[in-house]
Amino acid sequence: MANAFKFTHAIVCRLPDSFQKNSSATSDFNLSLAKEQHAAYVSTLRRLGLDVIELPPDEALPDCVFVEDTAVVVNGTALITRPGLPSRQKESIIMKAIIQKELGLPTVEISDQKATIDGGDVLFTGKEFFVGISERTNLGGARAVAAAFPEFPCTPVKINGALHLKNLVTMAGPDIICASKTKDSEEVLKRMEREATFQYQILRVPDRDAANCLFINGTLIHRTSDEFNESTKVFNELACETLELDISEIAKIAKVQTALTCCSILIRKPKHIKSL
Repeated sequence: MANAFKFTHAIVCRLPDSFQKNSSATSDFNLSLAKEQHAAYVSTLRRLGLDVIELPPDEALPDCVFVEDTAVVVNGTALITRPGLPSRQKESIIMKAIIQKELGLPTVEISDQKATIDGGDVLFTGKEFFVGISERTNLGGARAVAAAFPEFPCTPVKINGALHLKNLVTMAGPDIICASKTKDSEEVLKRMEREATFQYQILRVPDRDAANCLFINGTLIHRTSDEFNESTKVFNELACETLELDISEIAKIAKVQTALTCCSILIRKPKHIKSL
């Protein structure tokens, strides 16, 4: 299902100044540089043909830049998540309104009040879902994904040593799973391969954080060679177009090494749905 990686829209949110005060920020974090890198990220999405909906920063929600965690959008339907960190759940309420108003997409809410799920734990391969069971996502959350998208197999996968599943594995193209040559990544990959309904090629990169990449409209976006030179050599061997993007400052937030995926919600809007 190559069309699964052809997108028409993206939703992003600019960094609030309160991001600087995030309890997990490192002492050398540079907010101005992070904002510049985020602006370049948004420009890259537009260059790849996406209509980008750019939300203003919300000072009351310091993590609002990490929009991926608030919704999972596939086949023109948006599952509104319930993030595992209670302080972030208001972000999902806001995202529901944006998706309905700006894109006119149908939304699905989670009925199980005990279910929690971050979008960073949801990997859609184009054929099936893998949902990371983590400190932020539980089995109830995985069941919510299965219920929202019954046309696709959905497999929960326990993860260790990472905040989200996409810290460890992402999609580097149709049927290509990108993983790193690290213990945590290899362990979750084995679990996925054991439970997978379909077969995939595996692209292994030497650097753990380089495994977080984005495949959009035929182009693979990955972290820069200045950060991960050996992994860049692996990406450059792929047949598709590749593009380096520096988002290292945002990634300095502890545990958030999924900066490429977590800063956007990617959407393929069906032609029959008109924006409101």
